[in-house]
Amino acid sequence: MVRQVILITGPSRSGKSEWAEFLANHKQKEVTYVATGYLDLSDLEWRARIEKHKKRRPSHWKIKEEMYNLTSLISQYTDSHCLLIDSLGTWTANLLEENEDSWQNISKNFTQTIQNSTIDIILVAEETGWGLVPDYPMGRLFRDRLGALIREVSSCADIVYLVTGGYVLNLSELGIKLVT
Repeated sequence: MVRQVILITGPSRSGKSEWAEFLANHKQKEVTYVATGYLDLSDLEWRARIEKHKKRRPSHWKIKEEMYNLTSLISQYTDSHCLLIDSLGTWTANLLEENEDSWQNISKNFTQTIQNSTIDIILVAEETGWGLVPDYPMGRLFRDRLGALIREVSSCADIVYLVTGGYVLNLSELGIKLVT
């Protein structure tokens, strides 16, 4: 059975997660939804977002929360699975305090794990670099790390989609891959 790595990227509230859920739901595999965010019960707006996501997902999907070690998590699954990882932006934010060498190792190991995996993986990532350059160091660090991670992951993805304004564009078909 051929495995597939799919990256879905785009701005906030564009429909990325819905598209990822649609694709995962049409796989003939057991789906595990991997949430990278922490459920803060005191944050009512965050809880409402999470509940909205939960209501859209089929009840038979398994749910796994993993905020830090996605590499280890991916390695635990066999080729009969499809992992939907939502999202790389939250995961990057969770690891923002890692020093640059540590982050480089983490992102390199993550990308290598995806490349070597035998399972279907659908990754959701937020595009944050289309706006102004943040005027504070942590904002720039987050934006730059996430942008580089998206580019690394897209280099080993079989399909890359851009979802914006509720429309899905297959960048793998429409775009020209930048080779550096």
